[in-house]
Amino acid sequence: MLTETIFEDDRWQEAGLETLAETAAATTLAHLGHRAAEYEIAVLACDDARIAVLNADFRGKPRPTNVLSWPEEDLAPEAAGAAPEAPEPGDEADPHHLGDVAIAWETCQREAAEQDKPFAAHVTHLMVHGVLHLLGFDHIRDKDATVMEAHERAILGKLGISDPYRSDQGPSGP
Repeated sequence: MLTETIFEDDRWQEAGLETLAETAAATTLAHLGHRAAEYEIAVLACDDARIAVLNADFRGKPRPTNVLSWPEEDLAPEAAGAAPEAPEPGDEADPHHLGDVAIAWETCQREAAEQDKPFAAHVTHLMVHGVLHLLGFDHIRDKDATVMEAHERAILGKLGISDPYRSDQGPSGP
């Protein structure tokens, strides 16, 4: 499997995070022309308290957030709007570790409700977003955000999930 999910909060098991994460990660890699079997990603399924500690430790922001990513290597482009470097592939016997993603239950649930989106669709979007970060995409610079969001829209479209950046739509997705 491409993803290995570590469950610190059992609510994620009931929500099917393992399948959602695997599908989101594999679709993201395929969209970018990478073979999923050549890579691995660790996913931490946690709660708001745990992600607040991680957010404080790694970003200096002592509050919960929806998803955090820790790339194994910096693939980000120097020029705004440029494509990131491609990660070195591993192989099926020894896949290349792309990095780690943590996702928080309460924040994801609250955001899905506030945005009137199915929980699974929102979580899938956040997993796609996190995997794109592992692959060197970012949204701090405007041109980079435009590129990253275009990939998110295309990937989610392949999964039957509506554009998460449109505010004039009702619930969508699985």
